[in-house]
Amino acid sequence: MLPRPVVPAAATTGALLLLAACAPTVPVTAAPYATDPVCAAVVLATPDSLGDGLDRVATDAQATTAWGEPRDAVVLRCGVEPLGPTTERCESVTTPNGPTIDWVIVEDDGDWTFTTYGREPAVQLLVPGAVAESRSTSFVDALGPAVARTEQLRQCL
Repeated sequence: MLPRPVVPAAATTGALLLLAACAPTVPVTAAPYATDPVCAAVVLATPDSLGDGLDRVATDAQATTAWGEPRDAVVLRCGVEPLGPTTERCESVTTPNGPTIDWVIVEDDGDWTFTTYGREPAVQLLVPGAVAESRSTSFVDALGPAVARTEQLRQCL
């Protein structure tokens, strides 16, 4: 039996860093209040997957995360400007065995924007049309436990 080659730890670490550097990253603009400490807790509590084909991918901005293909990723941003009273569609989404989160939902040319209503810091979920046309956006309920870390001040009427 031949002896196994010994690979120095530095070489292994370097190879892992090189592989990580090759992973696609979704470019995202940080929200104005992304530095709110609650946003870190929200992002860390988000699920690793939102369903088939929507696994977490890296982003390049604070208080953000994304799922899916980098060119058509579902993107969550924490620390967006909280919404005031609105006439836009506001839906209460209940997580199975979990919290209810109010979302203001806006569709624009096939792209969907879900923004929490009555919560601070506010959280926004951007769903590109390419994702919305091929699947339901019911995965929004999976974000309930993470978003519930924000403070609820108001709710949909």
